[in-house]
Amino acid sequence: MQLTPDILLRAYAMGIFPMARARDSTSIEWVDPRRRGIFPLDRFHISRSLQRHMLRGQQRVTVDRAFGAVVEGCADRAETWINAEIAESYRALHAQGHAHSVEIWQQGDLVGGVYGVVIGAAFFGESMFSRATNASKTALAFLVHRLRAGGFQVFDTQFLTPHLASLGAIEISRSAYQHRLSVAIAAPARFYPTDYPPDPSASEVCGASQRSTQTS
Repeated sequence: MQLTPDILLRAYAMGIFPMARARDSTSIEWVDPRRRGIFPLDRFHISRSLQRHMLRGQQRVTVDRAFGAVVEGCADRAETWINAEIAESYRALHAQGHAHSVEIWQQGDLVGGVYGVVIGAAFFGESMFSRATNASKTALAFLVHRLRAGGFQVFDTQFLTPHLASLGAIEISRSAYQHRLSVAIAAPARFYPTDYPPDPSASEVCGASQRSTQTS
């Protein structure tokens, strides 16, 4: 079965997502984890060291400027689940406005980023990469800030890793995820929120995270 944007969107709405065994694999497997990783959007943790790094302003953040390059960066590793068909399918989703990326630049070079899929008020994080200190963490911080401003309810990370857990991600059961997902995909949200600054500053992002964790 060839992946199409319609098939991908229907799969995400059901709580499943595609993976290939390797970059050169010609087959796709559909995954439905028994335990699901998510970011509670009001509990994203920016450590003091990450905050200092972000406030130095050495890295520039953009959105949807280099989606294809972010996908390529995520696939550029020894072991990857992103084969050619998956990469092309997500580029097609992006062209239709259903997939987005956050890019991190340093001295003109793309050094990190994250991309994912949007349905309703759910954001499905697909993959991220980092070629410089804190690049992927910075991308996630700016992404969470945008999702909160846009009214999103679910940030799906698929699996829970130590890296994601250090930023506030948690793991929930499949049934709990399905319940949250059904509510979120039926709710409205905007990846480009009304009145959202085109280029929010690091101080705005860090300040919003601190206020959120202090009141949660």
